Amino acid sequence: MPISLIQPEFKVEIDYDKCHKCGRCVQQCGWGVYSFNERPIPDDSKCRACHRCVTYCPAHCIVIKKNDLALRDNANWTSALRKSVWRQAETGGVMLAGMGNDKPYQSVFDHLVLDACQVTNPSIDPLREPMELRTYLGRKPDNVEVEPDGAGGYKLKEGAGVTNNIKLETPMIFSPMSYGSVSLNVHKSLAMAAERCGILMNTGEGGLHADLYPYQDNVIVQVASGRFGVNPEYLNRGAAMEIKVGQGAKPGIGGHLPGEKINKEVSETRMIPQGSDAISPAPHHDIYSIEDLRQLIYSLKEATGYKPVGVKIAAVHNVAAIASGIVRAGADYVYLDGFKGGTGAAPQIIRDHVGLPIEIAIAVVDQRLRDEGIRNQASIIAAGSIRSSADFAKAIALGADVVAIGSAALMALGCHMCQGCHTGSCSWGLTTQKPELTRRVDPEWGAERLSNLVHAWSHELQEILGALGVNSVESLRGSRERLRAIGLDEQTCKIIGVKPAGM
Repeated sequence: MPISLIQPEFKVEIDYDKCHKCGRCVQQCGWGVYSFNERPIPDDSKCRACHRCVTYCPAHCIVIKKNDLALRDNANWTSALRKSVWRQAETGGVMLAGMGNDKPYQSVFDHLVLDACQVTNPSIDPLREPMELRTYLGRKPDNVEVEPDGAGGYKLKEGAGVTNNIKLETPMIFSPMSYGSVSLNVHKSLAMAAERCGILMNTGEGGLHADLYPYQDNVIVQVASGRFGVNPEYLNRGAAMEIKVGQGAKPGIGGHLPGEKINKEVSETRMIPQGSDAISPAPHHDIYSIEDLRQLIYSLKEATGYKPVGVKIAAVHNVAAIASGIVRAGADYVYLDGFKGGTGAAPQIIRDHVGLPIEIAIAVVDQRLRDEGIRNQASIIAAGSIRSSADFAKAIALGADVVAIGSAALMALGCHMCQGCHTGSCSWGLTTQKPELTRRVDPEWGAERLSNLVHAWSHELQEILGALGVNSVESLRGSRERLRAIGLDEQTCKIIGVKPAGM
C-alpha cells in the first residue's frame, strides 16, 4: 500500500503514569482513535481534536497537541495548501469540509464599535427600567388604524391591513440545521429551547420529525430545492415557511447529506431512500425568475392559510438587487447568510473562497430597501457567524431585524469546532446519526444550555441598549449612526454607511 505524504494533524499524548487504564477514552471517541491493549493506544491519524476524550478522562492524563511538522516555511504555499494537493493526488476527489470558513479573512464586526451615552443624552439602567426586546417578524403595513379598546386605551382596528407577524421575545432564532445533518436530539433541544425562550427554530431542508410536532408553533419549516420532507402536513405544521435558495457556506451549489448519515428515521422524515446521498440541486427547477419565485411564495401561502413565507439567500455581490426582487415577490422576510456560516458538508474550495461577509450584505440590503421605499414590507434576518451579543447588536445596528445562530448553538451543546461534521462520527453526538453517539445529547440538558445562551445574550443586548440610551431594540435597528469604524478602509466604510471613529 502506498505511503501517504500527509502526516497526522494532531498528536495524542497520554501520561501512562496517571492513566487508570479504564478505557473510557476508547468508549468516548467517535473517530476510532483509540484501541486498547492493556492500556489505550492512540492512532494520531484519526484524531480531530474534538476533546471528548480529554473532557471525560477521569485521570486528566490526555493532552492533544498540534503536530508541528518541520515543513519549510513558504508564505505562498502554506502547509494547508500542500496537504490539500497531497490528499487530492491520493484520492482524486473533491475535498469536503464541515462547519464554517476558517480562513483569516477580516471580520468587519471586529472593526466596528458602538456609541454610548453619558451626560447630555443619559444612559438607561436596564436592571431598573423596562427594556423592550420583543420583535415581530414579517411584513408591516404602510399604515394602521386604531380604535378604543374599552379600557381607556387603544387597539388595532379589525381589518386594518396588519398581516401575519410572528412574535419573538428577543430578536434571535436558531439557524436552519437539517435533521440528518444533525441528530434528532439536537433538533429536540433546539425546539424545546425555542418554545421556552419565545423564539423560533428552523428545520433546515430535512423535514420535521413527528417528535417535534408539539413545538410546531415555534418552528420554521424549510422548502429547499430537493423538497425533502415537503408535503401539505409539513407546511401546515410550521409557524412560517422558508424557501431556501442559497446558503452562505456554499453559495451557488445545492445541499449534500452523505448517505452514511441517512438512517431509517431520517429516510422516513426526508422521504428519501435509506443509505443514499441526499443531494439538493443547485437551482430550484421551478424558479428561474422573480416571477417564478413569486408564484411559489403565493402557492405556499395559499396552501397554509397565508402564513408568513421567507426566502433564504447567500450573501453575494448583487445581494441587494436580489433582496429587492424577493420583497417585491411577496416574501415576508429575507434571510441573509454570510460566507462564514456553518455547514454540515460542503466542498472546501467553495466554503473558503465564495461569498460575502454578512456585515456587508446587511448594510447594502437594508439601504437598498430603504431607498426603494419598501423596507417595511419585509424583515431581514442576518446569519453567518454571529459569535457574541456584540455581533448581535452590531448586526441590528447595520439593519437586521433578527439574527440567526447555528454554530454558536452547536457550541452550546458541546461542539469543539473540529470541522468533521460531514463524516457522521461526531463524538459529541451532534452531527451524527449513530445511536451510541446521539444518545450523548440529552434534549432536556441541551434545551437548558441553549436557553441559558439566549437569555445571556439577550441580557447583554439590553445592557448595550441601555448604554446607547434607548429602551427598545427597534430604536437600534438600522441606526448606523450609532456605529463607528476602526481600521476599515474608506471604501468599506462608504459601502456599509458607517463613519470612521472620531467623526
